[in-house]
Amino acid sequence: MPNVLDAVAFDIDGTLYPNYRFYLRLCPFVLRHGRLLAAFGQARKLIRKQNGSSPDTGAVDFYALQSSVMARILGKKPEETRLMTQKLIYEYWEGLFKKVKLFPGVLETVRALRAAGIKTAVLSDFPLGRKLENLTINGLWDVELCSEELGMLKPGSVSFLELQRRLDVPAERILFVGNSLVCDIAGAKRCGMKTALISARPRRFPPAAAPDFVFKAYRQLREYVLG
Repeated sequence: MPNVLDAVAFDIDGTLYPNYRFYLRLCPFVLRHGRLLAAFGQARKLIRKQNGSSPDTGAVDFYALQSSVMARILGKKPEETRLMTQKLIYEYWEGLFKKVKLFPGVLETVRALRAAGIKTAVLSDFPLGRKLENLTINGLWDVELCSEELGMLKPGSVSFLELQRRLDVPAERILFVGNSLVCDIAGAKRCGMKTALISARPRRFPPAAAPDFVFKAYRQLREYVLG
């Protein structure tokens, strides 16, 4: 796809590294804090569903909303839940990425894109903090965004529109790379971006979430973008 793209943006979790490598390191946490983790997952599922009815409007304070939903599930106070989530999930999980290995070819691909004059970005549904540093991919991005801090999880349009604004590139000249049809591909397509899905197996795609390109290895993505 030479001379068609001005920017390539990536989801992080499950896209730049295999999810299983993180889940293996999460096992001790699950044994100790399984109830908190379950509430965290349920809350985010409910918030995504709620966002589906108004995909262009984000919460004023996403963390307050998430804490209030989790608090109802856990039977605790929102502020107590917010502190627990910050310490036991966001801060603790950040350190686990020091031992998580990227997919082969990620660094080579991002560096090749930048050498070709293509802007690069990351958009994650989790706070970045020192995550990029721990994954050894810091300093490689023109734009770094966390959808939570913008008030809406993917596939809500808020974060994709802000991504495009900060890249200062027309949406149709941005390729968004992800591993989730719902959160990554459908959300980016709705905002006019081209999309690429990393997937190890053949799949059928609904029209609203059909990616422009599917790849198994980052070498394939590099060749697709750079020709």
